[in-house]
Amino acid sequence: MQPTESHRLYWRKNLAVTAVLLLIWFSVTFGVSYFARDLNFTFFGWPFSFWMGAQGALVVYCLIVGFYAWYMNRLDIEHDVADED
Repeated sequence: MQPTESHRLYWRKNLAVTAVLLLIWFSVTFGVSYFARDLNFTFFGWPFSFWMGAQGALVVYCLIVGFYAWYMNRLDIEHDVADED
């Protein structure tokens, strides 16, 4: 079965959002730890680098997962590939 133009567009959008979210993940995971000494300011009473490593990164990861699920559900409906409940 040959993929239709709608399937190609769906896959292209899926890859684009995945690439952007992976770039955000990489920046949060490695960027903050690499620049930890330069991020030396107080955030909610703690040094920002410590706060980001202990709490902030987890919040960003949850936001990434939540956004991806929301976006893909919307994309599934738009391209008529949503699961029927």
